[in-house]
Amino acid sequence: MRKNDDLRSEYNLSRLKGGVRGKYYRRATAGTNLVLVDPEIANVFQDTESVNRALRLLVDAAKIAAPGTRSRHHVSRKQPKRPARKRARSATLR
Repeated sequence: MRKNDDLRSEYNLSRLKGGVRGKYYRRATAGTNLVLVDPEIANVFQDTESVNRALRLLVDAAKIAAPGTRSRHHVSRKQPKRPARKRARSATLR
């Protein structure tokens, strides 16, 4: 089936003046970042929130794994403190 892309006869192009291409583009895309996800990945997620949750977990894990970076759930890389050694008992009794 071939799609017909022609305008209908009732549209008068001489009356459609003053249009500005992309007039609302910035407003429509403000705060939006559309990403095309492969179908097999899209089938895993139920909604936008689940995709964002998974991506946030991935970002946090990458920040923890990368040296010199910190995330809001930072895991300390310091060596654990060793327990204090018990002093050896003196050979002489008091």
